Amino acid sequence: MDVLTVATRGGELATAQTQIIISALKKTYPHIKIKVRKITTKGDRDKRTALWNLKSSGFFTTQVENALLAGEADFAVHSFKDLPTQLRKELTITAVCKRQFAEDCLIANDSITSIDQLRKSAKIGTSSLRRAAQIKHLRPDLQPEPIRGNVTTRLRKLEEGKFDAIIVARAGIERLGLTEKISLCFEPEQFIPAPAQGALIVQTRTDDPATTKLIAAIDDKKARTVTFAERRVLSIMQCGCHAPVGAFAKIVEDDIIIDTFISDLQGKNFIRRRIKGPATKADNLAEKIADELLNSGGREILEKLKR
Repeated sequence: MDVLTVATRGGELATAQTQIIISALKKTYPHIKIKVRKITTKGDRDKRTALWNLKSSGFFTTQVENALLAGEADFAVHSFKDLPTQLRKELTITAVCKRQFAEDCLIANDSITSIDQLRKSAKIGTSSLRRAAQIKHLRPDLQPEPIRGNVTTRLRKLEEGKFDAIIVARAGIERLGLTEKISLCFEPEQFIPAPAQGALIVQTRTDDPATTKLIAAIDDKKARTVTFAERRVLSIMQCGCHAPVGAFAKIVEDDIIIDTFISDLQGKNFIRRRIKGPATKADNLAEKIADELLNSGGREILEKLKR
């Protein structure tokens, strides 16, 4: 195992995120050598379809996983929130890296520190129904509109005046060194992020114990606990990754606190729930709060979204 190959998407952010993983591995294994194999995914090719209109899952991950399964790489790096909840049995999530910046942020053309300062009926660029529903819940007059492209493309569209503001994951902005662009950051307990947002994961093949053992050294147990709990909410609700659903978990001492919501597209029928309990029971708590959302009107919301 003189040289390992990592599969990843080829964009600027994916490259930066892969370098974070490589740096973490080199801290543990100073002499390790890693080659990067960049893969173009379906999501990278289709830059026009609004993400909430996608019918398939694995839009940004399937081709990377295929390269790993084909033996073209020894491990793969993903943004955890991009992975479908139904994982491929031939692959395992070997490491969930320490998570920073789970929250969303807003970037505006004008100098603002609150969404209350946005002009009436401002156009907000977002690729997410989850973000759109929450922004409509907070400010019904605001107009969420679909935006596609990488971070640089979205910032350019904002600067060109196509939007008054955009909402993106803070993690991507931070990893690209663009912190100064941020107008405001949302508190993740209030403006709830996508399950596992901000977390990077490493996949290996289940039939490759040597690489799996090596990669497991950078697994962060706390990050694994909270992100798996968040994704468990999504899995139980069976709503896919494009529905207006969010989940955010954090560990406080020995407890885990999970904040969740589901909403209609207009942000009017907005159902929020919180649960707290022992972190050792994270999976059970996630299942319980998902059931609460469904039984409190979430099931009806999901049925309407399918029509």
